Amino acid sequence: MAELARIEAEPLGDLPEVYRKQPIYYITNRFSVRGTNTTVKWPRYSKVMDYELEFGIVTKNKGANITAAKAKDHIFGYTIFNDFSARDAQRIEMEGRLGPAKGKSFDGGNVLGPWIVTPGEIGDPYKLKMECRVNGKMRSQGTTEGMLFSFEEIIAHVTQDETLMPGEFIGSGTVGNGCGLELGWYLEDNDEIELEVEKIGILKNKVVRQGA
Repeated sequence: MAELARIEAEPLGDLPEVYRKQPIYYITNRFSVRGTNTTVKWPRYSKVMDYELEFGIVTKNKGANITAAKAKDHIFGYTIFNDFSARDAQRIEMEGRLGPAKGKSFDGGNVLGPWIVTPGEIGDPYKLKMECRVNGKMRSQGTTEGMLFSFEEIIAHVTQDETLMPGEFIGSGTVGNGCGLELGWYLEDNDEIELEVEKIGILKNKVVRQGA
């Protein structure tokens, strides 16, 4: 409760201007992935657990220095992403200005699914409705059009003198009000989270606290 009060006492500031100048991202543990209908174990070092409503792309074709105009050739398909976050650990780490580590990287912290939908099936990926429900009750709604940078622009940025490999995943970032941090409403033990994105489906998971 003390950690929760500390986080709630620090109101969210304005988005730093750098976020509008270029894509800002972090790289997490590629081995900590889970799918739909799985249970995510709450990391023992965290007291404040959160979800994030996102979608993202899976890449195809190897390439570097890819232009935004040609980036569509490197998108295999789209899926839903729940970027589970240990907010108390993340808050401490961000003071070090190196981005999240244990706030995001723990077993099962990256959840993808339930399908990968190809570009031909998805249509316009930036006009999709999104919704989050916890224990069957709607927490937030939004659309995919709120991204500051398109996936094509993100690919162009990431691949500057860096090779993008087939099968990589790139997330969109959280839709507006798509996480407890923005709403002041965090997860509890045994909560069931459903993330729904139009034309993709529903990604469903449960979070369970572990014993000491």
